[in-house]
Amino acid sequence: MEEPTSTDTPAGCSIQASLDVLGDRWTILILRDSFRGVRRFDDFRRDLDIARPVLTERLKRLVDNGVLARHLYCERPPRYEYRLTTRGMALSPTLVALMRWGDDWLSEGAAPTVLVHEACGHPLDQQFVCWECDETFTPYDIASRPGPGSAAAH
Repeated sequence: MEEPTSTDTPAGCSIQASLDVLGDRWTILILRDSFRGVRRFDDFRRDLDIARPVLTERLKRLVDNGVLARHLYCERPPRYEYRLTTRGMALSPTLVALMRWGDDWLSEGAAPTVLVHEACGHPLDQQFVCWECDETFTPYDIASRPGPGSAAAH
């Protein structure tokens, strides 16, 4: 399946464009389950206790935006799995950041889930790295400038 390539961002804001695709509780939880290996409609529904029409609409939006792809796994009756695309896999750092924020600020010091490097079993860390100067940095060290898609660049 060809992934959409739209660069149309509302008011030149990639955060708003992202929220238009991902910005509700159910969509984020569907993505969480997708990263955990859930693929089938009934499994999402059971795990999330989500209404069928809501799940149908969210899955359709994720497929239409190239985040998930539908794959037929049963012909009679036709049944589909929903698998993360390359675009969907690119959301991993976003979900990890949300999880880390919840761990730090909402879990009273007891993270419900720990992410580990599968190969060695050690806990993972998420950090900002400048690949040019090979230094790590904090959010306080980030500045914003108009990018090539901004009105100021044209």
